Amino acid sequence: MPTIKNFEDLEIWQKSRILCQNIDKHCLKNNKFQKHDQNQIDRSSASVMDNIAEGFEREGNKEFANFLTMSKGSAGEVRSQLIRAFDRNYLDESTFLMLKDEAVNMSKMLSGFINYLKNSEHKGNKFNRNKENE
Repeated sequence: MPTIKNFEDLEIWQKSRILCQNIDKHCLKNNKFQKHDQNQIDRSSASVMDNIAEGFEREGNKEFANFLTMSKGSAGEVRSQLIRAFDRNYLDESTFLMLKDEAVNMSKMLSGFINYLKNSEHKGNKFNRNKENE
């Protein structure tokens, strides 16, 4: 895997950004949603994206994997909120299924990346700096 220097270059972060954009388009700008439901799904979808960024910036695989686990939890929270939104007739079935599939795929990608980090020989950039200074 090539060295990635910015979290914005991670496909997983890019996909989480698209998820947030779609939540904004279909949930936050949807007049059927009650304000507290909008706030909750906005915070949890943002958490998916933000935890990927924060974990990457920690520069250690163990910490990054931990933040990805939190991100995965937030993706599950988004999925649960989408189900509730569908049950409350805030979303039509096709929009619900599209957003739910995005959240499910996000969880799968996060699981795969967590496994990759846990099994990687590379332990993180912060450990490389120490070796360069020796």
